[in-house]
Amino acid sequence: MSTLVLELRQGDMMVVNGAPIRFRNRTRIELAAKARFLFGKQIMPPEAATTPARRIYFALQTAYIGTDEERAGGLQAARALISDFQQATTSALAREMLRQALGFAEADDCYQALKLARRVMRHEEEVLSIAPLATTRSPGQPEGRATLTLNGG
Repeated sequence: MSTLVLELRQGDMMVVNGAPIRFRNRTRIELAAKARFLFGKQIMPPEAATTPARRIYFALQTAYIGTDEERAGGLQAARALISDFQQATTSALAREMLRQALGFAEADDCYQALKLARRVMRHEEEVLSIAPLATTRSPGQPEGRATLTLNGG
């Protein structure tokens, strides 16, 4: 059996199965079962969803780590937002990445969908000449790390 070992620093935030967790001190945790989680700068607060691509990311995030009640609505919102974005953009690459992202989300692999959505966000930032999304992390504060440990060791 594989386990995921996460090394998190003081102040890091993590959401596991819809529950937000903030770490008061540096810690190392082990996820020994399948869980829906994001941590650190992967987590977008609602007020940061200020552009079309960021709204897509937030909807996919909700479909992934929202509560059971929120997840279906997040996926439904992602479908609508992706459709609107695909119709409005001239970028064939962005349309294709969003097509793939929606496919992953509908197959319940929202983590992969979020990875593609982050790429679309970076593309949008470049095209529109907007500043990259700021994180809640203090300048110079390092990001938590995740490593996969096999056989619990």
